[in-house]
Amino acid sequence: MSPRTRDHAELVRARVAVCLLFLLSGMAIGTWTARIPAIKAALEVSDGQLSLALLGIAAGAISGMMTVGRLVDRYGSTRIMVPMALLQGVVLVLPAFAPSLWSLGLALFAFGAVHGTLDVAMNAGAVDVERAAGRPMMSSFHAVFSVGGFLGAGLGGLFASAAASPAVAFTTSAVLITVMAWWAARWALSPASSLRAPAPAAAARPVAQGRRGGGTVAWVLLLGALGFGCMLGEGAAADWSSVYVHDSLGGSAGLAAFAYAAFSIMMTAGRLAGDRLAARFGPVLLVRGCGLIAAAGLGVALLIGHPVAGVVGFAFLGAGLSCIVPQVFSAAGNQDPGRAGRSLARVAALAYAGFLSGPVLIGAAAELTGLPAALAIPVVLAFFVSLAAPALRPRQAPAPSPGEQGEAVPATPESGRNPA
Repeated sequence: MSPRTRDHAELVRARVAVCLLFLLSGMAIGTWTARIPAIKAALEVSDGQLSLALLGIAAGAISGMMTVGRLVDRYGSTRIMVPMALLQGVVLVLPAFAPSLWSLGLALFAFGAVHGTLDVAMNAGAVDVERAAGRPMMSSFHAVFSVGGFLGAGLGGLFASAAASPAVAFTTSAVLITVMAWWAARWALSPASSLRAPAPAAAARPVAQGRRGGGTVAWVLLLGALGFGCMLGEGAAADWSSVYVHDSLGGSAGLAAFAYAAFSIMMTAGRLAGDRLAARFGPVLLVRGCGLIAAAGLGVALLIGHPVAGVVGFAFLGAGLSCIVPQVFSAAGNQDPGRAGRSLARVAALAYAGFLSGPVLIGAAAELTGLPAALAIPVVLAFFVSLAAPALRPRQAPAPSPGEQGEAVPATPESGRNPA
């Protein structure tokens, strides 16, 4: 086997490994979400009490995200994401055996911490594979996460239909997750792999003003703001799309349930096509167009005010938001390979905060203005994302000094193409 063939085979295996991590991560979330009613009934707690326990996931995830960045930069994504993937199955089982509300909160904190740590590490691993391939791949990884969510929810639903306990459902899912994690561990890109492009020499020294220090922090925060706006829309769709179609527009229960399904289907479809679109149009033009599709689609639907238009509007919102977060994460990870973990951690934490706060903000605004007007918030934020899309333009490293002229600069998914 020639070196080139070996490299291609290693790259394919590494891509499959990262796909498995995204799949098992989505599967864990989907399985847990499907059995929340059973957990609530077993503990005999109110909705308000359950919401307190659910805060454990959010607190754990953000804590994990903010901690793992430096570890990824120091030890590499593989050394972090593989152990966390194996641990994901273990912590998934814990909530099923929680005997009280407080123990459930602690179990969910552990679940959220592992999930948040894995999220940053596997996105850093995706950036590594993307960089080694020299072409966009991030959208397909996020599409696999969505597929994992569907599989997990479907598995949880099957066990619920069979009246099986959450412990049985979570343990079964945990076994599948462990198998996928073991497979990913065997195929993941090793730290010593020749496919791993070393960080450019420029990353080890100060670069042009505005690219490091305060400039880089401000740029990362801007990317985080884009992720926040996008995932606020995702959270709003998850919690309010069905309520809007049913209560505000008078749609049937079946049509209302299909509103979020339409959003999810179009988001997954958009992510499956996202890598090809990014390769053809570049990240700036892609995100600009996606932001406009999301804003116009839901905005026009809100103006029409018909149940069918509401469903179509959320479908357009899903299609528009589909490619934004993958491009934001890719930009954060590729700007400085030596600090990819820290950049991704900050951006992911801000984006996740948007997903968590979105439903709350929409609900508070709905109390003041009504739900149709409150849903204009994700419309405005999607338009903002479209305007701020130039933040994703790949930045050129400064010219090397005379002593570095012979050093190779690794390819990135955007190399050789003029950004939009």
